[in-house]
Amino acid sequence: MLFLFKFMLKKPIHIISFDNPFPPDFGGVIDVFFKVKALHEIGFTIYLHCFYQDRNVVSDELKATTERVFLYKKNRNPFFLFSKFPFPVVCRFREELTRNIASIDAPILFEGLHTTMILQKTNLANKKFLRLHNIESNFYAGMSKNETNYFKKIVYHFASKKFIEYQKTIPNFDHTFSLSCFENDIVKSMTDSVSYIPVFHGNSIKTIDGFGKYALYHGDLRLADNKKAAKFLIKVFNKISDYQLIIASSNGKKLVEKKSKNQSNVTFFELQNDAQLNNLFLNAHINVMLSFQKSGTKLKVINALFKSRFCLINHNMVDDEQVLNLCELANSKEEFISKINQLKLKSFQESERRNLVLESVLSDIDNAKKIEKIIGYEI
Repeated sequence: MLFLFKFMLKKPIHIISFDNPFPPDFGGVIDVFFKVKALHEIGFTIYLHCFYQDRNVVSDELKATTERVFLYKKNRNPFFLFSKFPFPVVCRFREELTRNIASIDAPILFEGLHTTMILQKTNLANKKFLRLHNIESNFYAGMSKNETNYFKKIVYHFASKKFIEYQKTIPNFDHTFSLSCFENDIVKSMTDSVSYIPVFHGNSIKTIDGFGKYALYHGDLRLADNKKAAKFLIKVFNKISDYQLIIASSNGKKLVEKKSKNQSNVTFFELQNDAQLNNLFLNAHINVMLSFQKSGTKLKVINALFKSRFCLINHNMVDDEQVLNLCELANSKEEFISKINQLKLKSFQESERRNLVLESVLSDIDNAKKIEKIIGYEI
């Protein structure tokens, strides 16, 4: 009995990540990194397994929050494209993973279906939990639709088709933690063992009332959906010539400058670090964000809500009603133009109401405790 109590106090867990989560510089790994940090803070002993392509360094930040980090290079064998399993899944398997999991008796948290190929290779007795990052069949269908590179379009199309079948494995997990209400409803049609746990983000509450100086769009402009959003917003601001739009990204300068070459009110800001983006948030008045793919609540909205003023979005950006109520909504080009013209003249005075909602819905520690309870470590 004493041994069991000590074991519970340690709360060991394997977490298998689709990528090395440090630095936390894009959507999926941000959720992983800050989840690891929050679980460590409430007492978990974490064995972190990371697949990677080029992020092969174990940072001091990861060492500080884990018991051990294991790295596995993805196997991007082109013949895997002909597998019955989706390529993003089949490329994430190494025999060392099986041996390392077997050496430590603990539950496993799989970060996305991408990390679950081991279950097709090995019969694991461990309790198994899934963090569902997307309805992958929908995600890759959207990627295929928006992609302009013909080869990538085909690859994404077949990944989407294969994920339709592979998603049928979701009920096999002891419990699934969905990232959005949209995904939660879909998984509920498959199994009752599902809970909505919002994104882990690492933000702290800030109060920024009054007026900012410009509208801001930020995103990775290597992604087809973000490219399309940037082009859409450039057209919107062609009709609002008296207000500035800053498009911030670590890439995509040529695209933005080409599409806005006759618009002096559109500026590209090349991001080098988080401090620059945080400063842009601090001085922004309107954060304009849209997506052409429905996939739950986007992390860029969460960051803007914590760090900036007005958030003007389309319906694909948020599916949590409590979060949606903190935002302004527009869907068409005309609606965006109208809303921006209204908001640019309005002082932001919503910090107190916003902060109450953010603290109740998007607390990393509170959401980590929900995971703890479901896994069965809560004493």
